[in-house]
Amino acid sequence: MEEYRPVIKGVTDTLTKLYLIVISNTFKLALSRVMMSFRTIFATLLAVLLSAPSAIAQVPANIAVVDVLEGWRDADGRHYAALSIRLAPGWKTYWRTPGDAGIPPVFDWAASENVTDVTVAFPVPRIFEINGLTSIGYEDQVVFPLAVRPTDGGEDISLRGQLLIGVCEEICVPMEIDLAATLSTGSSRHASTVARAMRDRPMTAGEAGVRNVGCEIVPISDGMRITARVGLPQLGRSEFAIVELADRSIWISESLVRRDGNTLVAEADMVPPNAQPFLLSRNDVRITIFGGGRAVDIQGCS
Repeated sequence: MEEYRPVIKGVTDTLTKLYLIVISNTFKLALSRVMMSFRTIFATLLAVLLSAPSAIAQVPANIAVVDVLEGWRDADGRHYAALSIRLAPGWKTYWRTPGDAGIPPVFDWAASENVTDVTVAFPVPRIFEINGLTSIGYEDQVVFPLAVRPTDGGEDISLRGQLLIGVCEEICVPMEIDLAATLSTGSSRHASTVARAMRDRPMTAGEAGVRNVGCEIVPISDGMRITARVGLPQLGRSEFAIVELADRSIWISESLVRRDGNTLVAEADMVPPNAQPFLLSRNDVRITIFGGGRAVDIQGCS
């Protein structure tokens, strides 16, 4: 069955899946190998929704309310703020790797002034199982901490940009939201909320007591297979692992997870667009392990 393996992941295949879900929840998802742009797929999804009055009737007026929380300026000039998304009851949005059915958020800060870079942190998400599909994300509210590095730390920051997210309940709605805020040098508004969001993060390997992380990486017919062995006490009754690479064009399967005593074993297949084995540095492998409402973020393996 390997010839049917999808060769792209990330935005393209998750949105293709969502397109099929909108049409009928009874369909088994079959991904095409056709690359579509992010905005084109958003437009396609929106067109499907707009053509279905019964679906539109289910969408609440304030499906997602987005606010920039101003935060504070640190002594080194870096500004700590946050992006709050409050969702209508029963609706969800997604983590950076959304799983089988979801749309990862995309942040575009290109229109900002006095900004060198913006780092977005992702709070610990939840794992959802819906109609046989696994998704990873948030419900009710999520607050994404932002670390903004200004060009001039002594001046105000004009934070301008766009946020692309998917918000789902029984149907999925793509949203494109314009963001605008001034982050002033003397700001302290919403500081406690921003600080609390910064604490709601996955543990590092050191904090979680990870002893060692080993990876066996072998070629398969259309890519590579990774088997990671992580020395980590069990996080909860049910554990879930996500393997990521910086190159989002590489499709990565859902990990098969098992326990060997105090060692968690996670196996996943990785398939690039050309469906061929490829060179992979172990330092580029990122593994996140979930369980018991906690998560551990591990960068690299040996």
